[in-house]
Amino acid sequence: MSDGPGAAVVLRDLTKTFGAGDAEIVAVDGVSVEIPAGGVVALTGPSGSGKSTLLHLIGAIETPSRGAIEVGGSHIETLRRGRLVAYRRTVGFVFQRYHLLPALTAADNVVAPLLPYTVDFDKSARARELLAAVGLEDRARALPARLSGGEQQRVAIARALVGRPSLLLADEPTGNLDSHTGAEILDLLLGLREEHGMTIIVATHDRQVAARCDRMIRLRDGKIVDDLDLSDGHPPESTLARINVLGS
Repeated sequence: MSDGPGAAVVLRDLTKTFGAGDAEIVAVDGVSVEIPAGGVVALTGPSGSGKSTLLHLIGAIETPSRGAIEVGGSHIETLRRGRLVAYRRTVGFVFQRYHLLPALTAADNVVAPLLPYTVDFDKSARARELLAAVGLEDRARALPARLSGGEQQRVAIARALVGRPSLLLADEPTGNLDSHTGAEILDLLLGLREEHGMTIIVATHDRQVAARCDRMIRLRDGKIVDDLDLSDGHPPESTLARINVLGS
């Protein structure tokens, strides 16, 4: 389902509603966008703007009410159950709250997504390799309670990479971290993109995170209201001003 190391993402008139009648809420409203393979894109906007829902739709956690989702050349909204499960294994998820299992060591948390499956590699060796990649080689046997917030997020990133995904979806990955640790986590994500060529989509309120992505898509009421190209690394002052109001 990938057209290269990363997966291109194409959304066409994507809409997601919850409820019905007078209680209907339109969380994502007719979103159309193309993200090239290997791109790093920030989704920004105020709470309730549709950022997380859009990630959940791309990752097949939610199903769309209308529209098309194409990832790596496959139309996700048309996949049947078996292929949908297989697709989810090609996507890495990183969440704000880490979601580590408290009774498992860091290494066991990394391999947890693979436990139901037979794989053609050594799971423990993969966990050690990934923990080394996120700078936690010496913390493999530590329980989450013995790890700092930044270390827990690093474990969560290693876990997201255990299936070698072509697409990484991160929902407020620095939201529970101080600015210094958040910058380290972003450095890690961008470094992994350079090394593995993944496509990364990050939902964030953090303007510093958004400014370091290739592109910033701002949402309001489920619709795209701004789409800024930041790929040259030196956006003009007018663009910087718009980044500074990303949460409004």
